[in-house]
Amino acid sequence: MSQLNDLHPLPSFIVERAVRAALEEDLGDAGDITSQSTIPAGTQSRVVLRARQPGVIAGLDAARTAFRLMDPNMKISVRKPDGSRVEPGDVIAVIEGDARAIVTGERVALNFLGHLSGVASSTARIVDAVAGTSARICCTRKTTPGLRALEKYAVRAGGGVNHRFGLYDAILIKDNHIAMAGGVAAAIDGARAKAGHMVQIEMEVDTLEQFEEALKLGVPVILLDNMDPATLKRAVELNQGRAVLDASGRVTEETAAEIAASGVDYISVGWITHSAPCLDIGLDYDAVVL
Repeated sequence: MSQLNDLHPLPSFIVERAVRAALEEDLGDAGDITSQSTIPAGTQSRVVLRARQPGVIAGLDAARTAFRLMDPNMKISVRKPDGSRVEPGDVIAVIEGDARAIVTGERVALNFLGHLSGVASSTARIVDAVAGTSARICCTRKTTPGLRALEKYAVRAGGGVNHRFGLYDAILIKDNHIAMAGGVAAAIDGARAKAGHMVQIEMEVDTLEQFEEALKLGVPVILLDNMDPATLKRAVELNQGRAVLDASGRVTEETAAEIAASGVDYISVGWITHSAPCLDIGLDYDAVVL
């Protein structure tokens, strides 16, 4: 099955909540005074959303919501759904409706579409870099406050997978937890005593000594933090398939392939959400639609 068919949309209320907050921030108490004063009431227009650089699309539901909250009768025809790869000049969607509503919703729609497409595009570049290996690219909790669900969806649109969504759905024991708990064994014992049977436990290690201790304790998922490829490869050899291995730290398009070649199962990348550059997408008035 293709990635596009596998990409399930977010519940509409999650998208609408974020878009409403953005529109409220933009419109304030008086609305779009520029459009109200320059565009005659009732004017109908057609515009297109067009890619200006190559990338992967994500965030069309957010863009659609921004326009339809301004005009429930807005007609939106999607040409490149989320998960699609685009080239400069490609038409992503055609929008027809009230001109004031289009211009009023434009910036919020483009902010979401450009940012989320940037996340998807950054993810796709890392996914492409590890093609041919068994490693899967996943995101972290390093997300924009209030936009985590949307950004993690965009990671999926780019071919990646999601790590935990928050502090509530999985246990990740890091260095501070170990120090404050009194050691690796104490931290693991505490986690196992409190975790429900559906809750996964992962531990972060940054040396092979810590890694071997985690293996002896039967930790099911181990995060290998900031290890060089040679050390990662040695960890894979020591592991012998016992734990799921997740590598993180200094992951770029240039380093991802060598990290993946070590044999780890997952590669966690924080910057694909917190620092992904926006994909340049424009809204063009009365453009010729091919």
